[in-house]
Amino acid sequence: MLELLGAVDRFGYAGISTIVFIESFGIPAPGETAIIAGAAYAGRGHLNIFVVAVTAFLAAAVGDSVGYWIGRRGGRPLLLRFGRYVRLTPPRLDRVESFMSRHGPKMVVVARFVEGLRQFNGVVAGSTQMPFGRFVVWNVLGAAVWVGCWSTAGYFAGDHLEEIAATVSRYLVVAIALAATVLLAYLWRKRRSRRRTAGS
Repeated sequence: MLELLGAVDRFGYAGISTIVFIESFGIPAPGETAIIAGAAYAGRGHLNIFVVAVTAFLAAAVGDSVGYWIGRRGGRPLLLRFGRYVRLTPPRLDRVESFMSRHGPKMVVVARFVEGLRQFNGVVAGSTQMPFGRFVVWNVLGAAVWVGCWSTAGYFAGDHLEEIAATVSRYLVVAIALAATVLLAYLWRKRRSRRRTAGS
């Protein structure tokens, strides 16, 4: 995060909007962190929080719409062809498309807050042939809520952002190890449960 703070300080609104835009149509990028960093600089008086929020919102909404048309024109073959470069495997795509088909518009909003889904939200909506008008309405709503939340969080973090970033960096490895341990324990218990069910 500390490196991103420097990038936001150097490129300002253009840097924030570019990062958010490219993340929104399928390229993994730290869009969420860029909004927080930009809002934090606004909290210090270096940027205008209103302009940070508006530029991030427009970048998110337009980026997702670009993703929608990429998915609409290219469809599933395009996603499978290039998805492997960003860890979008066929089974994972099946799950995302199934979830999108069942929950539709709600998914467009919720996906904004889920890493992995956020990057492919628009692309999958397009590939599943969601009507564009409906997508735009929910996409705009999702972008507004997402940008609003992280802009507010970053703005009030203000002068403490470096300390927050340093703390996050310090404990990131521990957090990842803990998450991996919990996941492995869950999978082990699930596997044992299946064996017991199969044996009974």
